[in-house]
Amino acid sequence: MSLKFIPPMKPKLVEVPPTGDNWIHEIKYDGYRTQVAIEGGAARALTSTGIDWSKTYKQVVDAAKDLAGSAILDGEVVVLNDAGVSDFHALRSAMRWSPSRIIFVAFDLLHLGGADLRRVPLIERREKLRKLLGDAGGVLQFSHHVVGGGAEFYAAVDRLGLEGMVSKRPDSSYRSGDTEGWVKTKCFEEIDAEVAGVQRRPGAAPLALMATRDTERRYIGSANLALTRAMRERLWALVEAGKGTPPKGVKVQGEWIKPGVVGRVKTLKRENKLRHATLRGIREEEPDSRP
Repeated sequence: MSLKFIPPMKPKLVEVPPTGDNWIHEIKYDGYRTQVAIEGGAARALTSTGIDWSKTYKQVVDAAKDLAGSAILDGEVVVLNDAGVSDFHALRSAMRWSPSRIIFVAFDLLHLGGADLRRVPLIERREKLRKLLGDAGGVLQFSHHVVGGGAEFYAAVDRLGLEGMVSKRPDSSYRSGDTEGWVKTKCFEEIDAEVAGVQRRPGAAPLALMATRDTERRYIGSANLALTRAMRERLWALVEAGKGTPPKGVKVQGEWIKPGVVGRVKTLKRENKLRHATLRGIREEEPDSRP
């Protein structure tokens, strides 16, 4: 194939969605960013780093191969749950046990019929993509958008239990790498969890290792540190003191601290484990004060 992988355009993460009619807004699907390249009656599915996962996404590749003579589509591989919401954990399971559940939701068109469309305004690229895919459901689907109303769209996304939204300038060209022409707003919440320990990694920032605040004390994932200087110094003093034991279900190496340290964690909503989590504060309580 002569069509080469194009590194993806990456939206900037923001706290609040943009307002005004000079933005369009789409659902942020919870899956794996994927590029589908079609040429000569064959298709490939490539990960966000250009690795060929065509065998893993065979159903997507089979559906795409006759879609166009040549094209490159940008989108997300997902699995939808019974409520029609993309489910990352279900996707991970389906990749091994039920690949027929996997679909591809396309949101951009980078090449078509031998023409490079990356300098064409986004809204025009998307109209070509919509015509290519049609409006019917199936293995290949088009990611619809609304114009303006960012705050209202975010409220609806949050209410429906979705991961978040992506907002884009309709006149934006496609430029690989980080950009402010596309921004993403995720649906987060803040929860209390036990700080069970920390993981120090050579050449990388340390992580807090978190557990549930109950008698089961189950490991729920790691979080980046976003503490004040005083809180960080207190955490490291607790680490040096030790006296802790690992929580149930943990599979990573850590330095464990004594029970009773509660962390305020910002994480994606409606998840059984922490995702994209940040430890924003700590406080010390007696272990028997757990809920």
